[in-house]
Amino acid sequence: MDDAANLHPARLRALPSWVINQAAITANRLTDQALTGTGSRRYHFAMLAALDEFGPSSQADLGRCTGIDRSDIVAAINAMVEQGYVRRSPDPNHGRRNIITLTDAGKKHLESLGDLLAEAQTELVRGLSAKEAETVIDLLNRVLDNH
Repeated sequence: MDDAANLHPARLRALPSWVINQAAITANRLTDQALTGTGSRRYHFAMLAALDEFGPSSQADLGRCTGIDRSDIVAAINAMVEQGYVRRSPDPNHGRRNIITLTDAGKKHLESLGDLLAEAQTELVRGLSAKEAETVIDLLNRVLDNH
């Protein structure tokens, strides 16, 4: 059992759900390590990336497009407002809704986090060619798109 591939039963390694979960655990560990000392977590990066790509958003829409639970969105936005990465303002068209906007400081922080996460992604797919890594991403996105 010296070979890493033999550390887990073949029946487990044949289950897409098990393999995806194990890869996710590794990916989360590498991502958390990359973000150590930045004052940010994975969900901060996800929200900043969504705001950068889609523009100002309600808290609810931000949660939906990032897959982050509503209760976690509020706490993360509060932290990012305090850090100056986002601005929260009342939605003029909807009295009970807030609009979240990316600040210049938030855009710079996003770029910094992106650089750190790029290194973590490289480590995650170490052992794969660039084409193989692209194929993994494409296949996993197809799995997600169908659920």
